[in-house]
Amino acid sequence: MTSRWISKRAGSFEASGIRRVFDLAANLTDPINLSIGQPDFDVPEKAKKALIDAVNSKKGGYTPTQGLAVLRDTLQKRTLEKYPHPDRDIFLASGTSGALVLALLVAIDPGDEVIFFDPYFVMYDALVKMVGGVPVTVSTYPDFHYDLNRLADAITPKTKAILFNSPTNPTGMVATREEVKAVAELAAKHDILLVSDEIYSAFCFQEFVSPAEYNPQTLVLDGFSKSHGMPGWRVGYAHGPKELIEQMLKFQQFTFVCSPHVGQLGALAALDVDMSEHIDAYRKRRDMIYDALKDDYEINKPEGAFYMFPRAPWGTGTEFVEKAIMDHSMLIIPGSVFSTQDTHFRISYAATEATIQRGIEAFRKLAGK
Repeated sequence: MTSRWISKRAGSFEASGIRRVFDLAANLTDPINLSIGQPDFDVPEKAKKALIDAVNSKKGGYTPTQGLAVLRDTLQKRTLEKYPHPDRDIFLASGTSGALVLALLVAIDPGDEVIFFDPYFVMYDALVKMVGGVPVTVSTYPDFHYDLNRLADAITPKTKAILFNSPTNPTGMVATREEVKAVAELAAKHDILLVSDEIYSAFCFQEFVSPAEYNPQTLVLDGFSKSHGMPGWRVGYAHGPKELIEQMLKFQQFTFVCSPHVGQLGALAALDVDMSEHIDAYRKRRDMIYDALKDDYEINKPEGAFYMFPRAPWGTGTEFVEKAIMDHSMLIIPGSVFSTQDTHFRISYAATEATIQRGIEAFRKLAGK
C-alpha cells in the first residue's frame, strides 16, 4: 500500500550504485579500501580548536542564512580579487552539494535540459531528475578532455544549464585553459547558465582555470570538504551573479536554513592553513599507483583531484570490481556509477601508501584475471 505514497520524482532515479559496493564488502576483514571520495588526512588543528571553542561557547544556534559575516566577507574579498565582477556575490551553503541542490532548484523547470560531461559526479544525473530536468550527457571518452564540438552539438533550445567540473570526479582530469575558455564563451553565446563545480580546485597538479575568468555570469561552487579534510562539517559556498545568489538564499531559508554554525567558525580558522604538504603527498601517491599500473592497464594520468579511472582489462567495469572485492578484498567503484558506459572503474588514492601498495599487488594479479 505504501507505493501509492511514493512520488514520481522518487522513482525517477536509483540509489547510488556505490551502495552495492559496500553491500558486497560488508563482511570483509581489513579490506584494501581505494573507494573513499574524501581525504584521509586530518582536519587542521587550528580548525578543530576553533570548532571545539565554538561548541564550548555555545555557538550552536543558527547563523544568518547567507553565513557568518566574518567568513562571508573574507571569502567575498578573496573572490573579488580573482574575479572583479561588479555583480558577483557570495554565500555559505551546507556543503558544495547543498549549493548544487539550490542552484538547480532555482534555475531548472520541468523539461529544461541540463548538460554535463560523461563520466560525471554521481549527483549530477540524480539531482537534475529530482528537479524535473532532463539530463543530457556529452562523452569525454577516451581521454576525458572536453570536446567543444560535442558540447555544441548537444545544445538545443531547451538547454538551460551546463554543469562543469574540473578537476573531475571520477577521472582526475583537469580542463586546459583553452577548453575552459571555449566552454565559458559557448555558454555565454547561448545565454546558458554555467555552473562550475570547483570542489577539487586545491588538488590540481597543473594550472587551475575557472570559467568565471572568461564568463562573468558563471556560478562557482566550492567548499572546505576536500581541501581541508572536513566533508562532515558541511561548509561550502557559492558565488555568482547577485540575482541568482539572492534566489538561492531564498531557497536555502526554506531548506537547509544555514551552514552549521560551528563548522563555519572552524572553516574560518582553516582558511589560512597551508595545505600544500598534503597536496604534494597526493601527487606522490598518484605517481606511485600510476607508474605501477600503466603497463598493465589503459590509464589516463590524472592531473588533479585524487582519483584514477582505468579501463577494465577484461570484462565490464562491474565484473572487474566484483572480482576485486570477492577475490582480493579490494574496494573500488565500477565506472557505470559515474557513466553511461560500464568499461572503467574508479580508484581513490586518498589512502595511505601502505594501502596503495596492497592495492597495487592486487591489481597486478587482477590484470591477468
